[in-house]
Amino acid sequence: MQTVTFNPAQMHVLNMASRIKTEKSLQLLKQQLAEFYAKQIDEQMDELWESGKWNEQKLADLREAHLRTPYK
Repeated sequence: MQTVTFNPAQMHVLNMASRIKTEKSLQLLKQQLAEFYAKQIDEQMDELWESGKWNEQKLADLREAHLRTPYK
């Protein structure tokens, strides 16, 4: 059997999750996690924009891109 080793962040989340007793508490935790990751993504996009790696032209190109996988 393979042993899984958790890092400190994973252990912290597991310890916090063990205290969740209601569906409402679980939903609140999910909402907080979603907001946390959304904020991180916003910050990373701001960094890309400020560095010039992302701009209006790339955004426009993405809007017009057809990225679907062609199926036969």
